[in-house]
Amino acid sequence: MSRIVMKFGGTSVADLDRIRNVARRVKREVDAGNEVAVVVSAMSGVTNQLVGYVDSLSKLHDPREYDAVVATGENVTSGLLAIALQELGVKARSWQGWQIPLRTDDAFGKARIEGVDGNLLIERMQAGEVSVVAGFQGIGPDNRIATLGRGGSDTSAVALAAAVKADRCDIYTDVDGVYTTDPRIVPRARKLPRIAYEEMLELASVGAKVLQTRSVELAMKERVRVQVLSSFAEADGGDLPGSLVVDEDEIVEKEIVAGIAYSRDEAKVTIRRVPDRPGIAASIFGPLSDAGVNVDMIVQNTSADGTTDMTFTLSRTDLPRAQVVMEENKEKLGYTEILTDSNVAKISVVGVGMRSHAGVAATMFKTLAAKGINIEVISTSEIKVSVLIGAEYTELAVRALHTAYGLDAA
Repeated sequence: MSRIVMKFGGTSVADLDRIRNVARRVKREVDAGNEVAVVVSAMSGVTNQLVGYVDSLSKLHDPREYDAVVATGENVTSGLLAIALQELGVKARSWQGWQIPLRTDDAFGKARIEGVDGNLLIERMQAGEVSVVAGFQGIGPDNRIATLGRGGSDTSAVALAAAVKADRCDIYTDVDGVYTTDPRIVPRARKLPRIAYEEMLELASVGAKVLQTRSVELAMKERVRVQVLSSFAEADGGDLPGSLVVDEDEIVEKEIVAGIAYSRDEAKVTIRRVPDRPGIAASIFGPLSDAGVNVDMIVQNTSADGTTDMTFTLSRTDLPRAQVVMEENKEKLGYTEILTDSNVAKISVVGVGMRSHAGVAATMFKTLAAKGINIEVISTSEIKVSVLIGAEYTELAVRALHTAYGLDAA
């Protein structure tokens, strides 16, 4: 017997037929003798509809009331799935975040989980009842409903799995696992049977859409084994094998490179001829941080005349706000001009094997050079190398690098 948390995203519960399909999958685990809890997202498109209602009434809405509205999508799905399970003869009941309780901070709309009391759910699971939990939501200070931000149901599921001491957290989505890169760009991409937490976290943070970044952070912190599966692929009455996200020690043979990720949601900003003096970087990036602008890659080029050019990247959606902040601080910073470019993409090579193998970055640079692709910015970490290139070269770069690192399926 295993204790399993199963999470189903919006496309998996998009209509009543798919909800019935989810119920059959859950019943299969129950019939196998497993203790099961389920976390669900809102039906596909419902959250966008609810957000639209709020925005139509007020662009400057109360975030607490916003959360009260948008959390209802998951409430509906959890109730419907509980009914579908009961129709199949499975003992089940729905739970909202505040009933568990799953407690959060007061950052309404993007709250962080502060604690989950899993005792009541463990009790019900041991009694053979399936707990169907509304994802994406919890209860903040003053007993107000708080939501965790887009993709928050993944985080709900991992937090719940940690709280009930689950053997595994199965996340069902519209892909059947974690691939070496996007199969839509590289048809010969391979599905990874196992991937380390750190690799998945880096891939998620640089563009891979399989898992939400915060859910991977939490899984790594709590050592929750996560399996990515497809809601739509089955073989011989069971699920096709997915990808396990586990501790690095569980992976016997580590690939030098696990995958290639890309992000087109990038913009580049260059601040020209800033006085080269101590504290100038803080004067630039401090106000950006205060404005909620997250800066990624940074390059500084110092000139002989005592000035420096500062180049950095950020999310394309943050570009207008960053420009306003820089204009407001122009007199203080003393720069001559700001150059921006949103026609860029970030390409990243990720793998824990980089720690023990030299030449990974060199291979990346040579491969891109051979394809005539110019590198504009470079950043590295212990298990990642990222470069910024022209957006028009995205697919060419991903395909070339995938082949260069030997990731193509035979």
